[in-house]
Amino acid sequence: MAAIPEKNKAGPKIGLVLGGGGALGGIYEIGALRALDEALDGLDFNDLYVYVGVSAGAFVAANLANQMTTAQMCRIFVKNEADVHPFHPGVFYRPALREYLRRAVSIPGLVMEACAKFIENPRDQSLLEAMTILAQAAPSGLFENEGLHEYLERSYSLLGRTNDFRKLSRRLYLIAADLESSDAVRFGSPGYDHVPISKAVQASVAAPGIYTPVEIDGRHYVDGILRKGMHASVALEDGADLVVAINPVVPIDVQQAVEAGTMAQGALLNKGMPNIWSQTYRTMVYSRMRAGMAMYESEYPDADIVLFEPARYDAKLFFSNVFSFQSRRIVCEHAYQMTRQDLLHRYDALSEQFAPYGVTIRRDILEDEQRTISTSLYGEMLPVYVANEKRSNVSYLSRIGNSLEGVADLLQSAKNII
Repeated sequence: MAAIPEKNKAGPKIGLVLGGGGALGGIYEIGALRALDEALDGLDFNDLYVYVGVSAGAFVAANLANQMTTAQMCRIFVKNEADVHPFHPGVFYRPALREYLRRAVSIPGLVMEACAKFIENPRDQSLLEAMTILAQAAPSGLFENEGLHEYLERSYSLLGRTNDFRKLSRRLYLIAADLESSDAVRFGSPGYDHVPISKAVQASVAAPGIYTPVEIDGRHYVDGILRKGMHASVALEDGADLVVAINPVVPIDVQQAVEAGTMAQGALLNKGMPNIWSQTYRTMVYSRMRAGMAMYESEYPDADIVLFEPARYDAKLFFSNVFSFQSRRIVCEHAYQMTRQDLLHRYDALSEQFAPYGVTIRRDILEDEQRTISTSLYGEMLPVYVANEKRSNVSYLSRIGNSLEGVADLLQSAKNII
């Protein structure tokens, strides 16, 4: 592997902070990043000063820091056009069979313990109340995400990438929560940079109840969003002058959504408990994020933070199904278009905010009403495509440059999309 550049960059220090939001939150971030990548001249999302990610944002941030372009992420994780390793959402959702079995084996012992406590002191609690001890037989998570670690471990073994924080050319911090202490842990910081990047991502996305906690060095970790929905303070403390932040988790405003025509009246309640949980979760995460943003303004007055997030009247992300291939494409395209509109709407203010950092906004791209993710990926000239691939995947470039089959594959992909 070539020598790793110094992590201390000269010039403006620009950071990227990506929040959590589950698998669909990650898809939203990929779409938003693709729009930003196209429209912001002078900002290379594979060459920033610092990357910070939590939960789904950890997955996306780690890929960017490992020289995977926004275009590649769209093709691999949204369109299922894997350059090297095919990706399937199933790697996120393997049933935790060992956990189920371990808990099932404990049931007879728990029943005996409950009966013994009732017989010993029947006036203290009823037999039914004693049986509540069986709650301990519930699994610690429905799924295990070891498959995600294995997938990323293979992906980061490619030429030009690394699974070692210490060998990255840029700073990367992935946030998880220590289950035993409840402390937020920054994988990638001293003392935690020996942990493989793929393992840190696995820990950061381990949502409690959904995934079993991830064991690393004898400690157990869960989703870092447990502490904060977006950890912009990590980038600011590390010296970032400008932070570009994406937060995919916002609660739906039902009245606004109904008026905007993105959802029907009563849809939130009529679809049952999962939607109630989702709205409650989003409200808690969003309120903490907003409180944190207000605090950053006073604690880091010289730093600039540019936040992108879905509109609260937009229900497309809220009601989408991560298992649906079509939903992934729709959410990614939607995030792409909404971010383009946001950039255009805030053009003057953002242009002024970005200018000191040498970043300009391409208004011509934003005003192209026919532009979609597909046209942005495959509508350019082949040399531009090759140049983008060269930056992040040497082996793939070699196949294109040395084999006519590589060019044929590219043309066939474009045909399939069109």
